[in-house]
Amino acid sequence: MRPRKLVAGAVLTTALALVALPGLTSSRSPSSDRSIDPAALQPVSYPSRATQTTRFAALDPAFRSAGFVAPGDVFVEPPAEGGPIPARPDVDQPGSRSYSAMVPPRYTLTGFASFYDHGTTAMRLPRGTLVVICGDGGCIERRVTDYGPNARIHPDRIADLFRPDFFRICGCPSFAGTTRVTIKVY
Repeated sequence: MRPRKLVAGAVLTTALALVALPGLTSSRSPSSDRSIDPAALQPVSYPSRATQTTRFAALDPAFRSAGFVAPGDVFVEPPAEGGPIPARPDVDQPGSRSYSAMVPPRYTLTGFASFYDHGTTAMRLPRGTLVVICGDGGCIERRVTDYGPNARIHPDRIADLFRPDFFRICGCPSFAGTTRVTIKVY
């Protein structure tokens, strides 16, 4: 048996919620729009305090934004259609460096590759491995997306390449089926 105060409190709370929140008990059809009476809106005026002035301290220059415009700054207008373009200021930039930061590959595989229409596959490498595949036509960098080709059916093939990639590194006519490649594994 439940205490009477608990049951009475739950019933009273539910009744008050239904009355206080009309959205819970409202009708399913929207109410008609009523215009607001213009007489209900009245202008409000506040007396001004013209006798008091407030002074602010100067801002610290360290807090200025990067695009701060000083009162004496000069703006350069864009030239009119067909007019001369204003000269740009010379900027001292560091020269380029002649070294490379390429990491050496962990190991290299050499063999034949064919084309495959569903991504780059490598027989001896797991998915997600970063490889650089080089052939007579150039090199490409790819991630292995699938396992293959089957070593029992094609023991001399080490990779299947996406068709556009195959013909990019092959350097051979479009009717070629395989090409010799070197795979650098990173």
